[in-house]
This record gives sequence, structure tokens and C-alpha cells, in this order.
Amino acid sequence: MPGPEPRTRGTLDVRTDPALWPFLPRERRRARATVPWDGDATLGHVVQSLGIPLTEVGALRLDGRPAAPQDRPVPGVEIAILPVDRPQEVPGATGFLLDVGLGALARRLRVLGIDAAYRNDAADAELVRDGAAQRRIVLTQDRGLLMRRALWAGAHVRGDRPDDQLADVLDRFAPPLAPSTRCTACNGELAPVAAEEVADRLKAGTRRTYAEFSRCRSCGRVYWQGAHAKGLERIVGAARAVVRRRRP
Repeated sequence: MPGPEPRTRGTLDVRTDPALWPFLPRERRRARATVPWDGDATLGHVVQSLGIPLTEVGALRLDGRPAAPQDRPVPGVEIAILPVDRPQEVPGATGFLLDVGLGALARRLRVLGIDAAYRNDAADAELVRDGAAQRRIVLTQDRGLLMRRALWAGAHVRGDRPDDQLADVLDRFAPPLAPSTRCTACNGELAPVAAEEVADRLKAGTRRTYAEFSRCRSCGRVYWQGAHAKGLERIVGAARAVVRRRRP
């Protein structure tokens, strides 16, 4: 019985969806490109060798047929690389875990009541370990981190400004929003608290002006609708608009 058709070194024809072009070198940002192939690399290796983390890939196709990252192409086929669908569903995910450079984004997610764990001293290996143990989606702008094999789930965050980053995460995942239910400092849950219970932690003007307070169950920080309320309302309003576009 003849064996499988041998693979030969050479090139592959790749068609990358424009949504993934930011990950490609400029010379390959076009509808079709020819890339080198060693004759043995899997589709997953081919994709990541282009600079595209598999976390950003929604589907792979060989000559129009569905394929998996572990499949190996054969000479003459066309590879199509498609982005993740939005909103993206991640079964079993409990929340997000943010890379060290995304502290401002973490605070904005918490303003919206989204579970967003963050430490400003976490190394990549810790993020991968904790993300898997806690079933959290790791958010980062580090492509190398997203290419780690042990990563349970991850996503590349687009944008340089925190507002743009927030819009990208909301557009991609469209998570449920519950404003003013999480501590922006530690991610703990907030609970209503009587004014007299926290009076010793408030300035006299605050006690006279406000009647409703909440307190973090984890760190004890006290919250109320202060002068910053309008800015928070702007963030919440914009967030709701983004999520509605994905989940009407």
C-alpha cells in the first residue's frame, strides 16, 4: 500500500483577513501572500510564524475547507486565516486577568462591574498560570505572551488610549455590565453600607452632602456618588452603546 504523499519544502499561499493585518509585517499586508514553509510545520506554526497569535484566529481553512491548527498543509493548497467572531464566547470564563501595562483599563472595567483581576508586578508566567487556574481570559498587548502554549484563553487588546482599549474589549466580548458594583482599587464586590457605619472615614462635607454609600467587601474602601460621577456616567454610557451593538 503506498504511503502518504510526501511534503516538500517550499512556499505556501496565505490569505489573511484584513482584520488581522496589524499583526503582519507591512510587506505581507495584502489579500494574498507567499510565505516560506519547511514541509512539516503545522497550520498553527505557520500562523504564529507570521506574527498572529492563535488567540486572534477564529477559523482556518485549507482550499475553503475547515482546518485545525494541528493540521499540516500540502503543497498547492491555499490557507485562509480568519479573525475571531465578535462577540466572542469563551465557555467557562470567569472574568479577565490583565497584563501589567493595562492598569487603567482594569480600573475602567471595574467601574462597569466587570471582573478584572490585575497586579502591576505579575510576570508572564504568573499570568499564564493564574489565568488557567482561575479560568480567566488574559488581556495583553504582548503577542509573545499570547503565543505561550499553557495559556488557557487570551486576547490582544487594541488601542493606545484606555478608552480605545475599553471599547475594543467590550466590542470583542460584550460582557454583562453592572456599574458601581466593584471596587476600582482591588476588584472586590461592593455592598451598601449605612452612613453611620463609615462616618469616621468621611470628611464632614461628604457626610452632609451624601446619604448613600457602599463599601468593598474585600478591602473596605468606601464609595459614594461624588464629583467624579459625570465622568463615570460618560464611561458607562459609551460602554452600554458598544455592548448594545454586539448584543442588541
